[in-house]
Amino acid sequence: MPHKKFFHRRLILVTLLIMIGVLVMIYFPGSEAQSAAAPVGIVIHGGAGTILKKNMPPEKEKAYREKLTEALMVGYEILRNGGSSLDAVEKTIRVMEDSPLFNAGKGAVFTNAGTNELDASIMDGRTLNAGAIAGVKHVKNPISLARLVMEKSRHVMLTGDGAEAFGKLNGVALVDPKYFFTKRRWQQLQKLKARQREHPKSEIEPPVQLDHDGDDHKFGTVGVAALDKHGNLAAGTSTGGMTNKRWGRVGDSPVIGAGTYANNQTCAVSATGHGEYFIRGAIAHDISAMMAYGGASLQEAAHHVIMEKLTEMGGTGGVIAIDQKGNIAMPFNTAGMYRAYIGGNGKPVVKIYKE
Repeated sequence: MPHKKFFHRRLILVTLLIMIGVLVMIYFPGSEAQSAAAPVGIVIHGGAGTILKKNMPPEKEKAYREKLTEALMVGYEILRNGGSSLDAVEKTIRVMEDSPLFNAGKGAVFTNAGTNELDASIMDGRTLNAGAIAGVKHVKNPISLARLVMEKSRHVMLTGDGAEAFGKLNGVALVDPKYFFTKRRWQQLQKLKARQREHPKSEIEPPVQLDHDGDDHKFGTVGVAALDKHGNLAAGTSTGGMTNKRWGRVGDSPVIGAGTYANNQTCAVSATGHGEYFIRGAIAHDISAMMAYGGASLQEAAHHVIMEKLTEMGGTGGVIAIDQKGNIAMPFNTAGMYRAYIGGNGKPVVKIYKE
């Protein structure tokens, strides 16, 4: 008899488990298959501007393409293996921050005072939480400090010495400012100062970011937008700002809604360009708002905001963006934009010029 009771209890338990499984299949059809086949995607940029093939030495183009591919694959491998979009964004940007090719981290441009001031931000599309830092001078990877602000503080943006003190408390190793020195960027500053001496301009006129190494008028910000297997979006942006900038000028890169924005209900966006215009137009958020309130597709919203709104304002630059279905947009109104992406087919695509 005890064996019979045990058998019946076991039969009841198995039956209940089967019924639960059936109910899950009825109310959440294909949930396992959908999860396994959930799209992942990543799109990155390394700056926009007057980037012309006729001015680009072959070896320099090769270097940019290789570094963009390297950064892209770091993020994609995280996503492909089930990692979070936040991890993909941070790790991908760190690769570009560590390269002297881009105006972020190691390759940051110089201010009028001959220093390097770094800005960055990151946003989680699942929670709408965000972190940003501005005007730091001793942080090797600003994007990682921005993430710490998001996850380890009650704040969104920290600046200057305060941001660095917070980073130190949370284990961020500060580097000597000499780490950021590159001959190329220093020569850009000297050349721009010489031009201004020859043609004096108003002190309040915004400084111009120049890259005299074959692609003049280039905004070298880096950024990433990503979608993970869990359907979560994230975006991040990092920059050294504008060559010859003064008075602690801060652009759009650390400003949530201007240079960075992510919302699981719409899209993830990172911007590059003349930051003052992106701040005034709340460019990154505007793309999300067109999707949320107007029902626009990602392509429609991104194209309108950059090619019409930003252009009519007199601003230059572009954005990269991805939505929850893995659709990607990369509009820009300049001659070129360093950009790369991997969509549903898993194949990397790298572009520099208008195509």
